[in-house]
Amino acid sequence: MQKKIFVTGISTEVGKTVASAIITEALEADYWKPVQAGDLNNSDSHKIEKYITNQKTKIHPNSYALNTPMSPHASAAIDNLVIQLDKIQEPTTKNHLVIEGAGGILVPLNDEHTILDIIKPEYHVIVVSRHYLGSINHTLLTVNLLKEKGFNVSIIFSGAQHPTTESIIEKMTNVPIIGRIDEEPYFDQNVIREYAELFKSNLA
Repeated sequence: MQKKIFVTGISTEVGKTVASAIITEALEADYWKPVQAGDLNNSDSHKIEKYITNQKTKIHPNSYALNTPMSPHASAAIDNLVIQLDKIQEPTTKNHLVIEGAGGILVPLNDEHTILDIIKPEYHVIVVSRHYLGSINHTLLTVNLLKEKGFNVSIIFSGAQHPTTESIIEKMTNVPIIGRIDEEPYFDQNVIREYAELFKSNLA
């Protein structure tokens, strides 16, 4: 059965792209980043391409590739664009699909819509949570809003282990934990592949 997994974070720079690479590799899935803001020469799609080794993955083009590393609504304005939801069309594939969001779920796309508005009901949402002061609150807000909207939600922890933070998040959200991505000195194809093997059974 085809899986469609949407990867979001509790904030920016929490490890969504590494998590997306691991999930993509584990499932030999296709990958799609609907909205890329900034770093167009070293985009998240480029990073996924660099990290994965399987032969099945196809990386689909962004619906919007914006030039400035800012919130999509602001980056689009700089490019004299308004992001339109009907232009964000899920790519056609018979393979599993990993979709990576931009920032968190309430990041604005335009004056009316946020990332949450492009998450379809059938998507399994994986929330990447990284410990920092305030991360418990951000994780609970993110997971609880997704649950209220009826989504199937799981969590991946990213960064240095923080047992008291992780245990209270697990207790208070009561959603599955896919695993943890440690604070590695670097990520390359071998490291991504090792995590893919580790997480594979929890993604089945």
